Amino acid sequence: MAKVMKLRKATPAKTWASALEEYLLFKKAQGLRDITVKGHRDVMELFFKRHPSCWPDEVKEAVYRFMGEDIKPGTFNIRRNYMRQFFAWAVGEGCIEQDPMVGLKKRKDSGRVECLDEAEVRRLILLPDRSTFAGLRDYALLCFVLDTGARPKEAFSLRIADFNLRSTEVTITSEVSKTGVSRTLPLSPVTVQAVKMLIGVRHEMWTDEVPVFCSAEGTPLRNDTWGDRLELYGDKLGVKIHPYMLRHTFATLFLRAGGNALALQRIMGHSSLNMTRLYVHMNRDDLKDQHMGASPMQRIAGKGARMRGL
Repeated sequence: MAKVMKLRKATPAKTWASALEEYLLFKKAQGLRDITVKGHRDVMELFFKRHPSCWPDEVKEAVYRFMGEDIKPGTFNIRRNYMRQFFAWAVGEGCIEQDPMVGLKKRKDSGRVECLDEAEVRRLILLPDRSTFAGLRDYALLCFVLDTGARPKEAFSLRIADFNLRSTEVTITSEVSKTGVSRTLPLSPVTVQAVKMLIGVRHEMWTDEVPVFCSAEGTPLRNDTWGDRLELYGDKLGVKIHPYMLRHTFATLFLRAGGNALALQRIMGHSSLNMTRLYVHMNRDDLKDQHMGASPMQRIAGKGARMRGL
């Protein structure tokens, strides 16, 4: 009598870590840049750090818990984007049976961005203790991001060679830029001086490959570490601050000071003007100021003119 062969159920990777590493190799083979691959890694490692025992049988419940956290729509959508790709790959590879992301729709984001006002910025840059390396780095990094609007990961990757302090410029290379397009940004004198001071106290054993905005040990600065530092400064100010908030602050204050939206698009490294439009969220006072400066009747009649015949 012939034996009936049972079909074996696909065996998952030994660990979620090995599955993730294979997935990241796959993304690199697709041509994704290192900074984008790092985004995939950061989100998935955060998920598995929160739910280390969910793989592979309890992934669905863990995903619901992770995505159900009290987070902003933008954060939800970023997580959703990376996790959809990973779990779709995992199903295709037989690591898990069902895609836990099915049915989780993108959340609508109002587009309102959080930023500090000028008074809060003035107080913030006075907080770091510049007598320590970490404090001086924080001060220089605050100046840099508030002066250029650079993304945190872009700033963390900058080397000395990327700065031309004599010409008061910095180049965010295509390898570092999120969009893969290089851009050269102007620097204000206060930022140039801060970066000079930071470079001047670097350890003599550090090579040129050590990023300018690094840890006291000469290792690359992590976004979560920078977030923790900003949280401490925010506690002193009585304001909740996160890394991207500094980028939002630059863009908002740039526009309020009369900066051109097209210039802002180039500085921020946006691929389209639609992204830049998110920062044009004027409140009532902003609208009044703009109206007073741009109204045809204000220019034609003059500030001292009075309406007659009414």
